[in-house]
Amino acid sequence: MKINIYYGGRGLIDDPSLFVVNKMQEVLEELNVTVERFMLAEMKNDITTLPQTLKNANGIVLATTVEWYGIGGYMQTFLDACWLYGDKEKISSIYMCPIVMSTTYGERDAQLNLSAAWEILGGKPCSGLCGYIPDTTELENNKGYHGIIERMAENMYRTINQKIVCFPASIQAVNKTVAINKNINLTPQESEQLSQYAANESYVQTQKEDIKELASYFQGMLDRDEDEDAKLVEAFRKHFKGVGENKVSYKITIEGKKQSLFIQIEHKELKCDFAEEGEADVLISTDLDTLQEILQGRMTFQRAFMSVGTMKVKGDFKLLRMLDQLFVFMEE
Repeated sequence: MKINIYYGGRGLIDDPSLFVVNKMQEVLEELNVTVERFMLAEMKNDITTLPQTLKNANGIVLATTVEWYGIGGYMQTFLDACWLYGDKEKISSIYMCPIVMSTTYGERDAQLNLSAAWEILGGKPCSGLCGYIPDTTELENNKGYHGIIERMAENMYRTINQKIVCFPASIQAVNKTVAINKNINLTPQESEQLSQYAANESYVQTQKEDIKELASYFQGMLDRDEDEDAKLVEAFRKHFKGVGENKVSYKITIEGKKQSLFIQIEHKELKCDFAEEGEADVLISTDLDTLQEILQGRMTFQRAFMSVGTMKVKGDFKLLRMLDQLFVFMEE
């Protein structure tokens, strides 16, 4: 059995939580439990990587000291890292014992916060220990207090060893509904760097200006594409020669454009416009340069298909030859 102890206090000599942790570790090691301790204050630059240490643990102890308010920044950072980077499936099998000693008011609230946080993560809670100890010597010299700590450590050992079943908590049901944890495909170090950038006002302002400049650039490209499309449509309409009682449709797909040019001719009436989808009698695929050559009168559809090789056609080839009769771009 392996139990990890995560201590979130400052490590002061007269810290009552540190005394409790030391006593717990002695009892657990006497029970042949492998105990590994992590001093969060000494590992503050690596706290975001600590959720990886949960993988081999059967149980953990979260210990902190309330010196003025709450569980403290180091412990909160560790729990945040567990939420962002921890293996939730592994956490769901880990028992957690909260230890909170206080030199001021708030030890019970802090213990409840630790238990609630672990349940939100999906873990299993053990009975913990909290108390108001303004003077550590009182804790050291009171044998009754020592007995409480020993029994609590033994109870944690039995709970983990026997895999005692816990009733489900309502907070876990709520968590599945409203507390959606988005997967972050970043390492803890990369996420930490992003957090630093986000806190830098000048960096954020520069990013906003870059985004605005990019938006203007792409809007300009979009406007140019729309102007180009309008010119293509106008060229076909201008050079349309309605001959005979024809009923035919063409779909011209141009490389680099999301929409295709649809040409429909029915009884000398022309409908010509760009659209995303539609059926046609003849399907033509070409590039913009070849189409411009045709519109400027230097090439015909038939010749582009037969010789240049930049045009592909699917359908009735007689209708392709008719296209050069319906639209006369060459100067007479």
